[in-house]
Amino acid sequence: MKENSIFALLLRAQWWVSGGIALLIAIIASALMPRQYAVYGIFTGMPFMIVCIMVLWRKRGEPSATRVAEIMQATRAMSWKDFSVEIERALLRDGFEVTRIDQPHADFSIISGGRKALVSCKRWKAASNGIEPLRDLHNAVEAGGADYSFYITAGEFTPTAMQFAVAHKMRLVHGAGLAKLLREMTVLKSKG
Repeated sequence: MKENSIFALLLRAQWWVSGGIALLIAIIASALMPRQYAVYGIFTGMPFMIVCIMVLWRKRGEPSATRVAEIMQATRAMSWKDFSVEIERALLRDGFEVTRIDQPHADFSIISGGRKALVSCKRWKAASNGIEPLRDLHNAVEAGGADYSFYITAGEFTPTAMQFAVAHKMRLVHGAGLAKLLREMTVLKSKG
């Protein structure tokens, strides 16, 4: 599928856009086509309805903006001990074999499917993350023989850091990604 085709654009849009187009086509077909052909006109909108369903399927399990904000606030208020326990629990729940490591630039070693990754999350409270901690993690990955890495933070990344992460195939976990990872956070459960 071409990057800027109508369906590619709709796959990146909100679900209701393609759903609305499908509904609009159905209404127009019902109003303008003869009764015996109206069903065929309505089915013309099926590709848009399929795209709507695909977008909804992709979004399943993603936390709402309110939930993301709630988790970000809770993680920023946590101590390192509590935060690291939550990260370890989440990684175990998601099927990783987790080992705590004592390195200056990596906090966990995780294995899944025979592939090893290093995880750095000690700077989770930093509001903005630049290239330096990513470079340090990348060097630790190369020195430790890992296949890839995760950098976890409740903050954001500078554009330079984002470019570095893409160039070195690092997985950045922040915002909605962090909220999805910590969806079962015990600190939040005890509050509510």
